[in-house]
Amino acid sequence: MHHPSSASIREYALEHAPRMYREPSGRLRHPYLVPGSAQYNEHLWDWDSWLTNVALRELYAEDVDSRAKLRPYERGCIMNWLDIAKANGCTGWIPYVVGPGGADLPADPWARNMHKPCLAQHAAFLVRKDGDIAWLREDLMYIGYFLNNYLDHHRHACGLLFWQNDDGIGVDNDPCTFDRPPRSSGSVFLNCMMVMELQSHVYLLETAGLDSSEFRGEVEKLTSAIQNHCWDERDGFFYNADFCFKERHPCKVGLHAGRLRAWDSLPMRIGIWSGFLALWSGVATEAQAERLVREHYGNPDSFCAAYGVRTLDKRERMYSLRASGNPSPWTGPIWGVSNYLIWEGLRRYGYENEARELGDKTLSLFGSDLERHGELHECYEPDSGEPITCPGFQNWNLLALKMAAISTV
Repeated sequence: MHHPSSASIREYALEHAPRMYREPSGRLRHPYLVPGSAQYNEHLWDWDSWLTNVALRELYAEDVDSRAKLRPYERGCIMNWLDIAKANGCTGWIPYVVGPGGADLPADPWARNMHKPCLAQHAAFLVRKDGDIAWLREDLMYIGYFLNNYLDHHRHACGLLFWQNDDGIGVDNDPCTFDRPPRSSGSVFLNCMMVMELQSHVYLLETAGLDSSEFRGEVEKLTSAIQNHCWDERDGFFYNADFCFKERHPCKVGLHAGRLRAWDSLPMRIGIWSGFLALWSGVATEAQAERLVREHYGNPDSFCAAYGVRTLDKRERMYSLRASGNPSPWTGPIWGVSNYLIWEGLRRYGYENEARELGDKTLSLFGSDLERHGELHECYEPDSGEPITCPGFQNWNLLALKMAAISTV
């Protein structure tokens, strides 16, 4: 039985989804999708376009004509990114956001944050849905270059990927990355995203009849690195890894002369929602998943709130629900995307009751927002459901329609 809010969310989505469609403009030569609020009016964003597309496919699951109308916009997102990739050759550099003015290759394309690892995921989603890879096959090498940029230039000696800085990381003021030294954050968010990205590229290559062994091996290496450096057995949680060290060489003077640090990373024991992405990405073992769910997901003193999962454990000193923009607030507020990805992870490991509960909370949140304000917002207070920022935001909030499919109400 569907949650009572699902009908109002679907009605709202059907009316307002066309606001997320954009025609070719300037150096964006293909139609594309935007998040759907005035603050994000003309720009193509990386994980936003992917998850908006997933939501729209759910909205139009039974509507052949609407899916056909959507197709050039969803494929156009990928093609616009690949236009940039092709212009930049084998560097693999693709920006995380681009407007009609385009994006030129930076002076050092290997030392800048770029498109988050969801390009192959977006492309694989479309190929799986339509059973057609012909439109993409000739450009697969550029997705490979993009992934190799990450693997060659964004990887620490311990095997984890790092953010170059806190620019464009998606989870803007995550305390484990925001305002920290360059290349010091082995983000669980980034690394779990990359596991899924590599798996998606393996799928694309194999569907195209091409060799995938190189990238298949990288999946295993990265999964092992996350296990070794992010899992904390004491706390039963996946934490970000801290690389904020001096250069690794033996001390030459003093009492420590000749000594070499024996560890590659230190755990940042800060409770961030992205620790649950080990469920979404399949990185967690069954025993680890049990601890994540029982000790953390359901704990009202940390993450569990009336309307979903807090983006920061409320016991942390940095916990704040204050509205902000650039950086946007990921220090506690509920976001539709974090609720959704955790929901997917719970289902992946068979925690159906918990997934239904989280789905119901998310649907209630958005249904209440529509009832009180007539539109959706970007993020919310965890226990009151009051909106915090960005009225008119649609984007991944519409993924609640997928969550409605297993509602308990």
